[in-house]
Amino acid sequence: MRKPSLLAVAIGIIPFIGMCFSVEWWDRVSPMVFGLPFNLFWLILWILLSSGCMALANRIEERRKKDQPL
Repeated sequence: MRKPSLLAVAIGIIPFIGMCFSVEWWDRVSPMVFGLPFNLFWLILWILLSSGCMALANRIEERRKKDQPL
């Protein structure tokens, strides 16, 4: 098994940073977004964006795997 590329790891860490280290920015109830308090909306948004980040990291690794010979 190969080590993942630094770019794939960096993209995989983005959701963690977005949810955990940005609390000061989103720790409030107002405004309401789509009927949800802003803090709940922010976390749900990052859960959805996590899938995109992981798909992008997987695409990077698959391309790297295809380009490098065994």
